[in-house]
Amino acid sequence: MARLLVVEDSATDRDYLRDLLVKAGHVVMTAASGRDGVTLARRERPDLVFMDIVMDDVDGYHATRSLKEDPETGHIPVVVVSSKNQKADKMWAQLQGAKGYLVKPASAEAILRQVDELVGGGRAPA
Repeated sequence: MARLLVVEDSATDRDYLRDLLVKAGHVVMTAASGRDGVTLARRERPDLVFMDIVMDDVDGYHATRSLKEDPETGHIPVVVVSSKNQKADKMWAQLQGAKGYLVKPASAEAILRQVDELVGGGRAPA
């Protein structure tokens, strides 16, 4: 079981990710904005963060960079989950410190594979 944070301003996308990850046996926290996501990650120190890009207050690029530059959260892997599907978007996310990039709508298999790869198979047994 991993402790995961979903940072997503769309309630529909946030609920989809949360429900999928909870059903897989993980503990899931959510934040509806980049600013709240960074605050929650600093307080709770999740094992992995799923980060949207396009958000009103602080975008996912800035939030990812903030987490990576902080010695207390820099070790936490960030996976971007975005509707942006251009090569430049993926490269920019990687430059900000993201360890993975999924394009919406991401399949359940792709999402769970990121958890397995980045958290070391921390999924609870079925």
